[in-house]
Amino acid sequence: MRHEPIVAVPPLSNAEIDELRDLLDSIAPPLQPLDIDALDGFLAGVVLQQPSPNEDAWLPLVTDGHRRPLPVSVDAARLNALVRRRHTELEAAVAHRRWFDPWILEPDAGADSPSAAVAGWVTGFAAAIEQFPSLAQRHDAPVIEALALLYRHLDPDDLVDADDLQATIELMEPPIDIVQSIEDLVQATLLLSDVTRPLPRRIGGDASPRRIRAAPRTKIPRRR
Repeated sequence: MRHEPIVAVPPLSNAEIDELRDLLDSIAPPLQPLDIDALDGFLAGVVLQQPSPNEDAWLPLVTDGHRRPLPVSVDAARLNALVRRRHTELEAAVAHRRWFDPWILEPDAGADSPSAAVAGWVTGFAAAIEQFPSLAQRHDAPVIEALALLYRHLDPDDLVDADDLQATIELMEPPIDIVQSIEDLVQATLLLSDVTRPLPRRIGGDASPRRIRAAPRTKIPRRR
């Protein structure tokens, strides 16, 4: 099967990420939009799905888990445009097995765990997997190991009916610092992409190797 090439889009600037966060923050209850870091994890979970879900299936979940419509006071066109650009950027990173820069929040002063800053991202990823559960229903080792890299950053009590996952997490050494926690996000996403979106084999060799490296991180200050 031939896949249409993914058109490159410029990554969101820091100002645009701030704008998107402000648009999400402007959505008042009873709607429950994703936080900016959870949104990024959610989009990573969406782009891993194969076949890719229609936009109508996932885009409304960004602004409310019950798919309730946005009030007219929110600039939905601008919000959706920014979300689509990040989705396309992550889709290209997954398709080409490239490092991407996860959106994480600056950890609170005195945070007692390297997982604290990435837990919101992982929560968003888990929300996507709950909505599109094909990965969660698999029990093969590559999937379990990749999901364990992510879910080890969550409270163990949040993992329900996941004995294989819990057992794998218990065998892992905890992350030593926030850099390793961030690398977990990228490593796990690209490992899962090998399962859901395998690269075509090259003649005389394996698929293009995946390179994981530390990179500058997008840190978003916590809103006080």
